[in-house]
Amino acid sequence: MASKDRILRLKEETRANILDAALRIVKEEGWQALSMRKIADKIEYTAPIIYEYFASKEAILLELNRQGYLKLAKELQLAKDDHNSPAEQLEAMWLAYWNFAFANKELYQGMFGITTSCACEMVNKLPEAELPWDIITGSISELMKIEDLESEIICTKYYTFWSIVHGLVSINLLDRGNSDEINRQVLRDAITGIIRSITP
Repeated sequence: MASKDRILRLKEETRANILDAALRIVKEEGWQALSMRKIADKIEYTAPIIYEYFASKEAILLELNRQGYLKLAKELQLAKDDHNSPAEQLEAMWLAYWNFAFANKELYQGMFGITTSCACEMVNKLPEAELPWDIITGSISELMKIEDLESEIICTKYYTFWSIVHGLVSINLLDRGNSDEINRQVLRDAITGIIRSITP
């Protein structure tokens, strides 16, 4: 029994090492440089061993994206839990979203296909990709006093927030933005404006 546990633990460690190596390569050289051979070299394994854990480079990308969405959801939930009013929750969550994007630039780029050729149709099928929606729409619904989370108005307001925040993040990830101070002010103004417009 102990040896079975040890084998499982070693497999999990190897899998984690592969993902860590992939992310390190992306941070150092960009998404376009990622390959199974480079990952193998980084962790000093042969490429066939990598294929025992992941069928393809795309499978590694998908897993990194899954982990990115889980991490983002955790940060959004923590921000939400710090506040009682839905307006404060929304501001805190979108600021947490912004902070996540810049603290995890490479993950964010992979999750949303910025400077990468991500398989977005596969990423969009990840159940974890729905987590930000689930967390944020609850506060939008509460603020607007609309119970149906799938209503068109809730959907529209979520994408209004997301378009502005994601757009500003994308501009800055491509190094075309203003100073951090100006960007944060633009972000806060936009979030506050949307919150005000949807508050009954």
